Amino acid sequence: MFDSRLRPLIDPVSNRLGLGLVHFGVTANMVTVTGGVFGVMACLALCLQSYNLALIFIVLNRIFDGLDGAVARHQGITDLGGYLDIVIDFIFYAIIPMGFAIGNPDYALPAAVLITSFVGTGSSFLAFAIMAEKRGISTDIRGQKSLYYLGGLTEGFETIVALILMCIWPEYFPVIAYVFAGLCWITTATRIYWAVKTCRD
Repeated sequence: MFDSRLRPLIDPVSNRLGLGLVHFGVTANMVTVTGGVFGVMACLALCLQSYNLALIFIVLNRIFDGLDGAVARHQGITDLGGYLDIVIDFIFYAIIPMGFAIGNPDYALPAAVLITSFVGTGSSFLAFAIMAEKRGISTDIRGQKSLYYLGGLTEGFETIVALILMCIWPEYFPVIAYVFAGLCWITTATRIYWAVKTCRD
């Protein structure tokens, strides 16, 4: 919901950092994969109930997720880069709730509900991106991307906030997971609505 509003604030900083990484020979795919490794480390920390360490790795993952696009904008956006970015993103969104569940089996049900809601947002997002490509629909409201980004109530910023809150107050993980899952389903419903409307038009 806030991603497009935050871009004018974030992009100038990330673009400078991205340019610096390019000067050191760092590629966008290297940044993407490194961010993915941080995501796995966050999951492992959650499995051990090391919530402060998990928080650090989650923040690093999200920083690198933003930097890979900045590097790509200087080097040139590629299909492989876009593919790796979105695949690693959705794996990250799945393994973080799983880490909470492994670390505390009492959290298994809310974790399963949250992962299921991420499947809804992810599938509605990717399916619309395919349709947008087929119909030649494009937008740069969230910056230059390799595929169409359809917004919603829960986007990157909202997800980061929810994950951070879960790490700060892990005892409230079930409540946060259920509430955020509900918001995700609202996002899925609105994306389906726009997809239906676009197809009919």
